Amino acid sequence: MRPALCFVAALFAASVHAAGDVYARDTAASAARTTCRSSPDVTFLTSPRVPTAGGRVRVLAVTATARGGTLAIEDADGRTLARSDERRGSTPSWWTIETTVPAMGAYRARLSSGNAAADACDAITVGRDAPRRAAAGGAWPIERGWDRGTELLYSAWIERLFDDPLDAEPSWQHLEPVLGNPARNFLYDHLRLDEDGPGRLHLEPDCADLPFFLRAYFAWKLGLPFGYSDCTRGGGGAAPRCVKWHSSREPAAKSDEVGRVGEFLRHDVGWTIHSGSARTIGNDDRGDLYPTRLTPDAIRPGTVYADPYGHTLVVVQRLPQTAERGGILLAVDAQPDGTVARKRYWRGNFLFAVDPALGGAGFKHFRPVVADGRGLRALGNREIAADADYGDFSLEQYDGDADDFYDRMEDLLSPTPMDPARVLRETIQALEEQVRTRVTSVANGETYVAGHPGTIAMPSGAAIFETNGAWEDYATPSRDLRLLIAIDVVRGFPARVARRPERYAMPKDASVGAVRDELERVVRDETAARRFTYQRSDGSQAMLTLADLLGRTDALEMAYNPNDCIEVRWGVSATSDEASTCRRHTPAEQLARMEEYRVWFHERRRPPRE
Repeated sequence: MRPALCFVAALFAASVHAAGDVYARDTAASAARTTCRSSPDVTFLTSPRVPTAGGRVRVLAVTATARGGTLAIEDADGRTLARSDERRGSTPSWWTIETTVPAMGAYRARLSSGNAAADACDAITVGRDAPRRAAAGGAWPIERGWDRGTELLYSAWIERLFDDPLDAEPSWQHLEPVLGNPARNFLYDHLRLDEDGPGRLHLEPDCADLPFFLRAYFAWKLGLPFGYSDCTRGGGGAAPRCVKWHSSREPAAKSDEVGRVGEFLRHDVGWTIHSGSARTIGNDDRGDLYPTRLTPDAIRPGTVYADPYGHTLVVVQRLPQTAERGGILLAVDAQPDGTVARKRYWRGNFLFAVDPALGGAGFKHFRPVVADGRGLRALGNREIAADADYGDFSLEQYDGDADDFYDRMEDLLSPTPMDPARVLRETIQALEEQVRTRVTSVANGETYVAGHPGTIAMPSGAAIFETNGAWEDYATPSRDLRLLIAIDVVRGFPARVARRPERYAMPKDASVGAVRDELERVVRDETAARRFTYQRSDGSQAMLTLADLLGRTDALEMAYNPNDCIEVRWGVSATSDEASTCRRHTPAEQLARMEEYRVWFHERRRPPRE
């Protein structure tokens, strides 16, 4: 097994009791001092990389499964400096703690669970600040290897990075406000290079870049190897395939480490990764990601979701099912305009298809990168399946059709059958969140047009979904196609329950037909009650309901062009009062092509690449 790692946390937990300069003797910890040792079930990470006397030290501890425990920082005599009982996450579970270390010397992180003999510990050495050795020609030095422990640390880091209350709808203009927030980022200034200061890295990933940027950033901070590939986008009935592999050890131009890493991410990785990179077919060993099992331990934070049309998301949290609600999976994605936002898993956000021509959709993990004596390489599918630290390669997501995939995901997230009306309301809630995200996207387009007079060029054919420049940033064909599919999911939910009644806690003595009728009523009432607003062309506010939007489905097939006024972007009828403030229209030539392409939106499908 590759060696376990140490990792960093930058979180002030309300339950941490700092002792300051006054130590409280913990006699139980002192007595058990000689029996506390490392454990294969617990991985620790300490930050900063080299703690110094009088400075703050932060510790993260992770376990693969949910369990109770207390995390503490002790001095060499077993006296407790700080402790925390707050456990976060499920798979993995994690604790974090922070305190000041008063002097140089030996300290210890301890995760206890009531049985001193079973406690897990990790040594903390507080000394003088010492820079890490320079990279031998690469972006950063390689000091450790990937293993089960580092993967769990990566999951915990991702979960904390994007943690927010469930009822929040967090979004950020780009990635730097997240990484530059020490309350979120366990690895903030881990290297003591002021590496997370404003403008130091300048990371603004699109949806394809986001998972690669996050993985590379984590690898950099911990001295782990990282790799990525040149891949085709697919087309002509062929799936994307990767043709050349690169690693973080390839020559870098800049002399300072932060500059090298920033250039590596923005230029080398950012200019290479695209919408086909995550969609290699499942049994292709040369893809950067491999498909995994549909199990709670596999679908953990940091898992990448690739949809069949090129969009990617990163799982950030899984909330188990409770008596009050179904299980929830949360993910983040990045949009071409730079926005990074959190999304809820549901069929309307996570598109899936079993079509070899589109590539391999679904949940995937990054391939572990290892040193084999000749250099760095990524493990193949058989090696991953046989590796004791991984063993999670699987093609099970592709058994059956899309409905089978979504059925298995429902079973994973909510193993106990639920009231179908409650599930429907949660589905409508997810649609509402998706609509609110579109409000921001369309408003960003209006802001751009206001500052850049003239017509935005529209690409031809399938390129309307994948291009670059202002069209890619502010047109919404891909997002609108997903929105149309999401609307179909809400409308089709009553029929779905009728197709699979055994999956739901059906009302006693109610026929399937009666339940379906009741669910149709819930759709009408709930969508009529949920409202959102957008700013019209004259600055006034227009208020719509979700029911209004469901009634504009046909118009939304032609609402993605930023050259149109915002009223048209929201499917307004040309004869309505709402349309009276519209002052801008798509040029006739672009409109004619949109009419030609309308069939793709009407049939809810992306055209194949040429």
